[in-house]
Amino acid sequence: MGKVRESRQAKIEEGGATYSAILWESVIAHPLVSVEIHREQLAAILEVGKRKNVTVRVLPYSAGVLGAVTSDFSAFSFDSEPVVEAVSLENLRGASVLENPEDLTAYANMYDLLRSSALAPEASAKLIRGILRSLKEDAS
Repeated sequence: MGKVRESRQAKIEEGGATYSAILWESVIAHPLVSVEIHREQLAAILEVGKRKNVTVRVLPYSAGVLGAVTSDFSAFSFDSEPVVEAVSLENLRGASVLENPEDLTAYANMYDLLRSSALAPEASAKLIRGILRSLKEDAS
């Protein structure tokens, strides 16, 4: 799985792929690792989000339970058209790939719902910067 992720990251860094991430605000606001590592992660998210082929959005607490109704998933489109062609679900034992049309439609619909409920990229970056600033202030 690590090699697949590294290959995907390299393709994004080269500008050969577009990437859109929606992160739940709780993941941004509450570190699951040390505060120092969390600060590094937030700074990296902000940096990657500056790329023209990357969009980062935050799903705010105000979206209610929407952030909790689905587990993490990655949707892939291999064509120039943004049509979901595969969905990857990571779990304790590895990853599962879904390609059944009904599954793809369900995940495409969920992604659209999450995206429409998330903050715009600029507002997301502002929120992340604010949390990063407060983490730095707490460390002082």
